[in-house]
Order: sequence, then structure tokens, then C-alpha cells
Amino acid sequence: MQLSDNQESKFTPKDVEVLSKETLFKGFFSMVKYRFKHKLFEGGWSQTIEREMFDRGHAAALLPYDPVTDQVVIVEQIRVGCLEHENPWQMEIVAGIIDKGEVAEDVVRREAVEEAGISVADIEKVTSYYPSAGGCSEKLDVYVGKVDATTAHGVHGLDHEGEDIRVHVVSREQAYEWVVDGTFENGASIIALQWLELNHQRLRSEWQK
Repeated sequence: MQLSDNQESKFTPKDVEVLSKETLFKGFFSMVKYRFKHKLFEGGWSQTIEREMFDRGHAAALLPYDPVTDQVVIVEQIRVGCLEHENPWQMEIVAGIIDKGEVAEDVVRREAVEEAGISVADIEKVTSYYPSAGGCSEKLDVYVGKVDATTAHGVHGLDHEGEDIRVHVVSREQAYEWVVDGTFENGASIIALQWLELNHQRLRSEWQK
């Protein structure tokens, strides 16, 4: 979509002045406090703004899809962010954090093995997005990957990371119904399954050649 002149962003990182950056906490993740100013849309500069930011880095997620059986592989695991909500166990697609020097595609292939015991053949990128840019640095790359769903089963995860991950193999139609009825509660899974619903016919044609 082409934006009109008055809609186009005229700002760059040079239009932000970071006055200070303080690490408040550093554990499995980090919390950082910024003090900054930025240019305003109508001219001039903002007042000094203070914001705490959850520093989570860059991550990647993959929806494993079998074009032969028209099935997807979903994983289920407990999530700390949901401990005091309705269901701490979340239905998700495969995902992992990208460490320094790693490539996103390599990360999702590795995570598919670790979390679901499956190998990924062809891979296609869906999108990249910030799940919660108002207070979190995380950027997520989302992919769909070709797999053999008959090889997906059981419980997986790395013991030293405290992972206990159960694998589910369901039809594409069932997975999309879970999007519609609210079973999926995380953005990457919803985005990937909605994308697959729009693109599955093309993928089946291309990936079965």
C-alpha cells in the first residue's frame, strides 16, 4: 500500500536522542530503563520520556505443515506469562530465541527438532513483527515449513531448560477452527495459521512437486 505524502514517516533513528540507558535487572531476560527525547510530528522536540523496556531480543517461529496430508504440527507447553490466567498451558507453533550470530531459518529448523522431533524441508517466510513494541524489544520472524507430519509425536524439550512439550498433529481445518474459537492465544500462531489458510493451495502445489 502506498502512503500519501502526509502519511509517510519522515523520521529516522537520528530523530531520537537517548539521554540514558540503565539496566534495572538482568536474569533470564533483562529490564532496561530509557530516558529519551524525540522529534514531534508537528515540529519541535518532546519532553524527556522515561520508559522501562523488557529486553527480549530477536526470536523466530515456524508453523510445521505437511502438504501431503494437509496437517499441521502444534506444540503445547506451560507459559509463565499465563500462570495466573485461565490456562497456563498454551497451544503454539514452534519457536525459539535467535542467539548472536545465528540465522532465523536455522533457529526454527533446530527448534522443530527440539520441540517436536521433526525435520523441516522447504521453508517460506510469512512476516516479521513486534509483538508488543510499547514495552518489549522482541521482534519475531514467522515462517511456515514443509514437514512429514507422520514423524511428529510424543513429548519433547530440553531437560536443562525445563521444557515439557507435547506434540499435536491436527488437520489444517481443525487448527484454523482453533484460531476462530480462541484456542490459540498467541500472535505468531494466529498469524501463521491465518496465512496458511490463504496460501495452502499454492503451497500444496509447490511442495508436492
